[in-house]
Amino acid sequence: MSEISLIGKKIGMTREFYKTGQSVPVTVIKMEKGRIIDIVSDEKRGYKAVQVGYGKIKNSKISKAMKGYFAKKNTEPKKKLKEFRVKNLENYKEGNELGLEIFKDVKFVDIRSTTIGKGFAGAMKRHNFSGLRASHGVSVSHRAHGSTGQNQDPGKVFKNKKMAGHMGNKLRTMQNIEIIKSDDENNLLYLKGSIPGSKNTEVIVKKSVKNIRKLTMSEKIAEIERIKKIPEKKKK
Repeated sequence: MSEISLIGKKIGMTREFYKTGQSVPVTVIKMEKGRIIDIVSDEKRGYKAVQVGYGKIKNSKISKAMKGYFAKKNTEPKKKLKEFRVKNLENYKEGNELGLEIFKDVKFVDIRSTTIGKGFAGAMKRHNFSGLRASHGVSVSHRAHGSTGQNQDPGKVFKNKKMAGHMGNKLRTMQNIEIIKSDDENNLLYLKGSIPGSKNTEVIVKKSVKNIRKLTMSEKIAEIERIKKIPEKKKK
């Protein structure tokens, strides 16, 4: 079930305290339930996939074609539709809702969200340039990025040159973020550390792609407690 992603909204950050007194910074995400709109089979398109709809939207905000599509599927209109490839379709049925239960036995997740936009920024802030010398003949160009192009051949600035421009506001993926805890009643997910984006940023959460073997915080604390109980002689 964890092949499918869920969409949530970043609420903010707080901290989680353990019995040992250790505090861990966590990001709180308000998760949205997804509804299975369509099942894509091999016969239909040559691959197996599940189409999931997220969020509510007014009928007046969608096209006639989409109104007909949702009416045909006998479900209320959804703001976003996403398709996920799956290995088998036995666990999925049209109309079923997907919530936090899909992350029940998952320890680590990958998240995708938009970074905070910082507007127009210079090369020093945007690309960590050192700038020019602040004395000895350098005129009004201390924070300039220096030479960018050529004189005659090819006589232009190439694309993707590191220059001043729009900073931030880009999609970023963070992998292997630990789930500290989940609140099924309020649809809240607590993730260890910070994630890209400001408050109310849309966050896509899915099971970690990589096979992670590292210990979770609760496992580490349990191991510390176990070592503490071992007598000093056995430790040596």
